[in-house]
Amino acid sequence: MDEVPHGADLRARLWRGETGDGERYAVKVSGGGTPAGLIVTAHLAERGVPGVAAQVRTCDGRLYAERDGHRLSVVPWVSDLRALDGPMSEAHWRAYGELLAAVHAVPVTDELERLLPGGGDAYPSIVAATRDVAGRLRDQADSGDPLVAELAAVWAANADRVSTLLRGVERLAVDRLGPAVVCHGDPHLGNLLLGADGQVWLIDWDDAVLAPPECDLMFVLGGVLAFAPITAEQQQAVLAGYGRTDVDPLRLAWFLAVRALDDLSDWTRQALDLDVEPADRDRAARIVRGLVSPVGLVTLADAAVRDLDRRL
Repeated sequence: MDEVPHGADLRARLWRGETGDGERYAVKVSGGGTPAGLIVTAHLAERGVPGVAAQVRTCDGRLYAERDGHRLSVVPWVSDLRALDGPMSEAHWRAYGELLAAVHAVPVTDELERLLPGGGDAYPSIVAATRDVAGRLRDQADSGDPLVAELAAVWAANADRVSTLLRGVERLAVDRLGPAVVCHGDPHLGNLLLGADGQVWLIDWDDAVLAPPECDLMFVLGGVLAFAPITAEQQQAVLAGYGRTDVDPLRLAWFLAVRALDDLSDWTRQALDLDVEPADRDRAARIVRGLVSPVGLVTLADAAVRDLDRRL
């Protein structure tokens, strides 16, 4: 068993396990949320959705075991190569679009409707967290901690963008509803694994939701698929795999804005946490800087909301 350090969920741990005969597995212990993500992946795998690895069942047929209040799950280890580390071929980009289309086409059962939250339902708490972090930065700007001072300056320089996103999220929330499908909820390149001949796998379904397709497609159409912007050629390859879709610009802008505020407030909060290791605080601060960069999510979401305001 070798621990794998990837991932932003502080409540989960992941290992790569290998058996005596060379079979490899992803072994995950998760302490937060619900088992809905495991149920979704089983549902998708049973229906033959490509790129979704089915769980190894427990001896009594369950999707996971319970260990000290945590969920222990096991799936085959399908690849060592994350799409974030690349490179992705055109075939990989197209397969990624095909995978999203297959997920969105799966019928929503009564069980999934009961288990899965609505995409973006947590926006009131995200708005509140954003305002709370802004207040903490104002109060702690003169604390003597250089990292806090830097983050306070970053937020002050982007106050207009943050205000635009807050207003947009609250104002557009009543119009965000649409046809709900199964969505991964977080299909960025860090959750995509690459195989030979253009094969891809989508992992980490803990944030699965029922939402309009824009909840997932914003990672392609909104340019936030990774820490670097997606190119026009890559975007076209994904859409060629996905097939015809009518994207609602209002829903797309809304999901972008919610995600931008969530990432900005959460990573800033981690950087402010003095109980976190200094290296982890520095990493969180670097991500905050990336979010407000010219190609960062906050910048892209702000542009989408302002563009929508002009159209309306």
